[in-house]
Amino acid sequence: MKKVLLSLFMCSAISSFSQEIENLVKAAGDANKIANAYSAPALEGLIYSMNNGWFHTAKVHKKFGFDITIGASGSFVPSERETYQISALGLTSTIISSPETAPTIFGEGDGGTLTLQTTVSGIDVGNGTTVDNVTVDVPLELPEGFKEDLPGSLVPAPAVQVTVGLPWKLETSVRFVPKVGSDDVKGSLFGIGLKKEITDILGPLDKLPLHLAVMGTYTNMNVDGQIEDSTEANFIVRNAETQFRLNSYTIQLLASLNFPIINFYGAVGYGGGNATVDVLGDYSVIYDVSGSTQRVRADFKDPIKQEFSAGSMRATIGTRLSLGFFKIFADYTLQEYNTVSAGIAFSFR
Repeated sequence: MKKVLLSLFMCSAISSFSQEIENLVKAAGDANKIANAYSAPALEGLIYSMNNGWFHTAKVHKKFGFDITIGASGSFVPSERETYQISALGLTSTIISSPETAPTIFGEGDGGTLTLQTTVSGIDVGNGTTVDNVTVDVPLELPEGFKEDLPGSLVPAPAVQVTVGLPWKLETSVRFVPKVGSDDVKGSLFGIGLKKEITDILGPLDKLPLHLAVMGTYTNMNVDGQIEDSTEANFIVRNAETQFRLNSYTIQLLASLNFPIINFYGAVGYGGGNATVDVLGDYSVIYDVSGSTQRVRADFKDPIKQEFSAGSMRATIGTRLSLGFFKIFADYTLQEYNTVSAGIAFSFR
């Protein structure tokens, strides 16, 4: 499971940049706008996926009762988020030529070539003098889409969690992955949920198989990845890395009908979160000055800093099959990125 989760980290946080980092850095001040447009569906979808699969009943465990749940969620990327319009990015550089639209990471096909005209300041490669605000043409190969490699346009989020009953009809759930990975990429995850059963507010109706609860959850994910140094003639990379940070949360009202074998459950509430992807390090790019043979080296530090946020009202409906201590559940959530979740649980009340 750790390997699966780490693969997800790498897909969502780093793959968007690893092959296109040179193009993005060349875009100078417009790099963040291009990178945001390309990777937003993956990061927003991941926020919604991480907020699912926390519960499969409104009924809390008895004191010190517990369950272990193994599940996965996947958020569907809306079809309108498979492409982005170049003209709508608000680029500060002048667009010389470009495709009308380009694929996001969840689109398909090549991105095409975007040619920008901008001004840069740096060092004249020929004589070592400092030059300011020279005009350069920057042809950029936009990142391609990977829809064919992402079945169902789903942003997946596997999860293992432990839930324990507490006094006062409380229950806490914990998701935890310690820092794991390789020398190049390491990631960790921590999530916590707190549920309070409020079935007592039903008065005499609390004898029915209906249960009510309120629940809040919070998840934090961190991934750090190294970028290899490069000494290519036109693109130099030093001390580079990517940093991915994600925080997500929900607050929901839960309800369930608990029968001996089959249960039905649902919830309404709000879920959201934020994520950042920073490409750090020292980068040097060699530009050809428009209309001359002059070449200029421009240096950039920490060139890409992306910020994403997502949030919407949500409504969940699901069912659970109970075979003694063994449970099987599945549910569907209506939200900005509709999400499906499924899993198994070993429950001991």
